[in-house]
Amino acid sequence: MQHPELVALFTTRLDAARIPYMITGSVAAMLYGEPRFTNDLDVVLRLSSSDIEGAVAAFPDAEFYCPPAAVIALESKRPLRGHFDIIHRQTGYRADVYLMRCDPLHEWGMAHRKRIPVEARAIWLAPPEYVIVRKLEYFREGHSEKHLLDIAGMLAISGGAIDMPVLDRLIAERGLQGEWQQAQRGKTTDDTR
Repeated sequence: MQHPELVALFTTRLDAARIPYMITGSVAAMLYGEPRFTNDLDVVLRLSSSDIEGAVAAFPDAEFYCPPAAVIALESKRPLRGHFDIIHRQTGYRADVYLMRCDPLHEWGMAHRKRIPVEARAIWLAPPEYVIVRKLEYFREGHSEKHLLDIAGMLAISGGAIDMPVLDRLIAERGLQGEWQQAQRGKTTDDTR
């Protein structure tokens, strides 16, 4: 990982506040696959209404931009895609925070997350099957090749650790078979035109 201390800026505070989380997105793809540059951290939180004040307190205003508790409470009520950002003021490093609500994939991912060592610390990492499915969804939405490249790196480096029957089931449940075929071929939509 390029800068584990930047990830620790967020994860140590979440651990101290006892807020269940899992790292996903590019950072997870790099840990399972090949490194590339990213300036943000994607993290999924299980945040109950009673945890919101503690989450805000975990990221003090002198060091972080964190939305007020009222904004986070509104985002936490969205049935899908509740989201907010936390930004470390000194470095500009950002955590894109996604809130668990009614998404069965979030529930599955959180139930199967893994505690892994990263240098002198440990973090909660989303399972590789979750990361791949989310990357396929993002590819379907925006056609960004970086998602397919991340998946290719994960398959090359960690392919043996991926539960393919589970991955196939998750892909089928979300109707991502076409995107999965493209990822396996290493092609983007531009290659197929």
